[in-house]
Amino acid sequence: MDTSNSPRMIASETTPLVPAEAPKPKTPLPKLQLGILMTLQLAEPIASTSIFPYINQLIRELGITGGDDAAVGYYAGIIESLFFVGQALTVLRWTRLSDRIGRKPVLVIGLSGTCISMLCFGLSTTFWSLVISRCMCGFLNGNIGVMKTMMGELTDSTNMAQAFSLLLIVWSLGGFIGPLIGGTLARPQDHWPTLFANPFWEKYPYFLPCAVAACLLFLALFMMVFLLEETLSTKRRPKLTSATLSVPSGESLPQHSRGDIFWRSLLTPTVVVPIANYAMFAFLDVSRRALVPLFFSTPTYLGGLGFDPSSIGSWLAFSGIMDGVFQTLLFAKLVDWLGPKRLFFVSVSSYAVLMVVLPIMSWLVRARGGVDYTVTFALLCQLVLLVMWGMGFGTVFMFITASAPTKNVLGAINGLGQTSASMARAFGPALATSLFAASKEHNLLGGNAVFVVLLVLAGVLRWLGSWLPDEIQDRDE
Repeated sequence: MDTSNSPRMIASETTPLVPAEAPKPKTPLPKLQLGILMTLQLAEPIASTSIFPYINQLIRELGITGGDDAAVGYYAGIIESLFFVGQALTVLRWTRLSDRIGRKPVLVIGLSGTCISMLCFGLSTTFWSLVISRCMCGFLNGNIGVMKTMMGELTDSTNMAQAFSLLLIVWSLGGFIGPLIGGTLARPQDHWPTLFANPFWEKYPYFLPCAVAACLLFLALFMMVFLLEETLSTKRRPKLTSATLSVPSGESLPQHSRGDIFWRSLLTPTVVVPIANYAMFAFLDVSRRALVPLFFSTPTYLGGLGFDPSSIGSWLAFSGIMDGVFQTLLFAKLVDWLGPKRLFFVSVSSYAVLMVVLPIMSWLVRARGGVDYTVTFALLCQLVLLVMWGMGFGTVFMFITASAPTKNVLGAINGLGQTSASMARAFGPALATSLFAASKEHNLLGGNAVFVVLLVLAGVLRWLGSWLPDEIQDRDE
């Protein structure tokens, strides 16, 4: 028996009939364009978070509550929600408009409107002037949906995680800059009386943080006008690619022209599930963003930490910079290791733990008679949980961008997603802060009813996340 060829025979029998496909090489990111886009992305977090350190003190100084500290949350929540109410009513129209006239013109309008409304907010001296300026900021700011669409047009499935990690970094940077500006520059006549001795600063004590934020936005606008390239395919020559989830043939969407897109044709499970997750995620996140500064500023006898605006701004800024550092170092690696769906589950779980840590801090402050090293350690634990929570944004953005079956509906889907998120954010601050105020006023569940409600809603989000697809696949596959 000839055995000379047996090794070859064995090798051939164990060799797969269909060779395994090599991993698709990563497409290089357009660094300059993404860098400019990330600079513009700072607009919304700065506009929405710079007021958080001082809004509760501003409500007290306006005399709206009649000296009732427990009722501050009702009015602060309204002010914080109005930005997102205005955005919810208009963001879909802005994204549809960008599909017709291009992305850049819409971004110019959005940044200009944000600058003007921030200046108006700083000059407001009545409750209703605050309401009008925040509404105007939301009405004129459709940037977030348009910029996510541009990111989808600049990336594909091989580099999407890397690009959206940059988005998280910028959100974190905005979460650092906004509270730092608001907390440090509020009431400058108290901190630097020699430089700000003019009566103007007594009359408008919160104009300086608003003016600085507006100047940063103007610089971003100037950079965008001269350096950012248009990404809408009908307005530029270069060919762009985008990513999508694999869609069953029964769910394929007709490739109509942009003007003929039927919204009902977009409402398939492939699109609706990521958008529903994004809306609930946005609701919980903005509720947390409104609740934490209120918790920090509430007097200790009511179960808060009793921080002043400067301390609140410092903690929020520190939280934002830590979030940005860890998003930079870990997000893309964790997506590659765990996958976007598992990372999303880890993120949601961290929110549930956070809702337990906050009332523990309240108990510690009362038990120990103030903020000491134990409470400080709890605050640091809260920062770790916030970093894990923030990674959920990047994963859900990936699912929404990838759910577009064709490139010409990417703007519409991002518009639907941002509209849903803005509607959720419109209710979040008012509901969370009002429930916090009611919990303290009526001692609901020991003053902790708001944390229990948000904990239950985090469980709902965990259930919604189970409906997300397990993997993200490229359209070309």
